[in-house]
Amino acid sequence: MQQLCRQDAISRIDALYAERTPFLFIIDYDGSRAYVEPVADVDAAECMFDFGGTGNGAGKRRRRPSAPQWGYTPESLDDYRRGFDTVVSNIKAGNSYLVNYTCRVPLETDMTLLEMFLCADARYRLWLKDRFVCFSPESFVRIDGGVIRSYPMKGTASLSKPGAERELMDNVKEAAEHATIVDLIRNDLSMVAGNVRVARYRYCERIDTNRGPICQTSSEICGDLLPGYGRRMGQILFSLLPAGSITGAPKRKTMEIISRAETYERGFYTGVMGYSDGRMVDSAVMIRYVEQGAGGELCFKAGGGITAKSDLLSEYEEMKQKVYVPVY
Repeated sequence: MQQLCRQDAISRIDALYAERTPFLFIIDYDGSRAYVEPVADVDAAECMFDFGGTGNGAGKRRRRPSAPQWGYTPESLDDYRRGFDTVVSNIKAGNSYLVNYTCRVPLETDMTLLEMFLCADARYRLWLKDRFVCFSPESFVRIDGGVIRSYPMKGTASLSKPGAERELMDNVKEAAEHATIVDLIRNDLSMVAGNVRVARYRYCERIDTNRGPICQTSSEICGDLLPGYGRRMGQILFSLLPAGSITGAPKRKTMEIISRAETYERGFYTGVMGYSDGRMVDSAVMIRYVEQGAGGELCFKAGGGITAKSDLLSEYEEMKQKVYVPVY
């Protein structure tokens, strides 16, 4: 697949959507690089995807006979603290209300990227040969019948102890973080749609993983697309990037803080992947992401939202909790 710049990707999406040609799109975190391919041209030996049962990887699942080997080496608490302190100091200075701070975590496992794709139980799965695999639970936007919907996911807890879901729902910090993201997504959708509203607010979803079940909170925000939206599908998608749930608020200033706090390049991690059949569009935020380096080494990229109420140790533990593969 050919990598495109931002403007070429927008133009290609517009053209394919106008032709009603089914296509796959993969866009990196800052929207500077993208793949946009007609589904008929996607070689399954190089790229497989399964978005809610649609794609050349749909139906291609495999059960492991045993639990995977899964070892990882997160950065030390002191190293994490340096980035965390940069984020918190900016929040206290009034530069942001919420910052999604992420880390690169070296990974040791007996699973290949392809095996992770085949074994992962996730609504959105994508594998790019020798590059990365993503098994995301989080929708970005869905467009169907002139209505655009977004499902930001903010707030995670292990279900290893009784009452964990209720504790997550009652957590003041998590509630404030979620409210901030919902407000940001409402503002984002208002750029491309009218009558923007919150259809469902802060509900829990269970996810089973190789390290036990977890729960995450989501909301549903929707709006009515403006007339003629089909002629500018590429611009609509790119104008909403990057996703609010993996940046923060206000978005542009928060991205500057992220670039100072994080010590690596996100690349396609926290970008967006999606599919269109020529009429509807379904897409996901590229979280739960494993990347392969030039030497074959693997790393998991993970993080979470930081607010003025965040506790260092709690955020550090939440980051580690997200280093999982949904195989059980």
